[in-house]
Amino acid sequence: MALAQGIANIDLHLVKVLYTVISERSVSRAAMRLQSTQPMVSTQLKRLRALTGDPLLVRSGQGLAPTDAALAMLEPASRLLREAEALFAPRQRSGPFDAANSEASFRIAASDYLDPMFLPGLVERLKRAAPRVQLEMHPLSAEFDYRRKLAAGEVDLVVGNWLKPPEELHLGRLISDEIVCLVAADHPAARSARGWTAERYLQSEHVAPVALHAGAPGVIDEHLQAQGLKRRVAVRSAHFSLIPLMVARSWLVLTTGRLFCSRYADMPNLRIVRCPVPFPPLTYYQLWHERSHAAPPLRWLREQVRDVARSLLGHGEEPR
Repeated sequence: MALAQGIANIDLHLVKVLYTVISERSVSRAAMRLQSTQPMVSTQLKRLRALTGDPLLVRSGQGLAPTDAALAMLEPASRLLREAEALFAPRQRSGPFDAANSEASFRIAASDYLDPMFLPGLVERLKRAAPRVQLEMHPLSAEFDYRRKLAAGEVDLVVGNWLKPPEELHLGRLISDEIVCLVAADHPAARSARGWTAERYLQSEHVAPVALHAGAPGVIDEHLQAQGLKRRVAVRSAHFSLIPLMVARSWLVLTTGRLFCSRYADMPNLRIVRCPVPFPPLTYYQLWHERSHAAPPLRWLREQVRDVARSLLGHGEEPR
């Protein structure tokens, strides 16, 4: 009887509040994601604590941490929300997508490694074709669990580069780019191409982005490790777009795609040079989950992402 009464007091929105509060580990951030207010979410959290008999979030240092019971509830709550969406999705998503009149919300997670103009170009294209849609742009980082967020429906699409993209996700190949080095104009590699050998490349001081996965080496270092090689990474930065300015004022070497480097080629104190270590092309993908594979709005979104990427380099491939 007590269980039946407890279930009767739970609605689907309360489950969403539970999932969001535990995921965000913050009442204020959860309120923003839910488009609610902090007092309202606090009241709902109090109700959840009474229903579950657990504090769910407890003080930890300067923030909050989920209890073991809360972490155990995360996947069942996510599953329940996915199943509820699947139950009603066929009616909501039937028919072609009317971009010009749509008020859909698109959530995209992307690195800025591809091209500084990619995301601005994508936003421009989306707002021209669908002026009433809402856009959320999330950065990829080691703390951003994009696989879980795609599975939970917290993001719709992820754009980035991987040597081996996750097999459980759908992918569309966007761009394959040549790997080059960006160096200062007075760097030895810029002064003498003949002396820029693989040995000197590995001995140089390098700057690299923070890896997209905690503990992962990153695409460049992952490939080097596979060849039994190791470079000296002196600086790791989460601000990839600022790295060229770091390179211009030092002898640091940035190894990345030619497309990104070409945006800075006109700076008088920067040079693009060949990479003396052979690398396969740097390939960028868009990834999405099976849960959104057939949804007309998201099919349309993926087409826009593909077309903007093709406009940068002039080619692309169909998704698998």
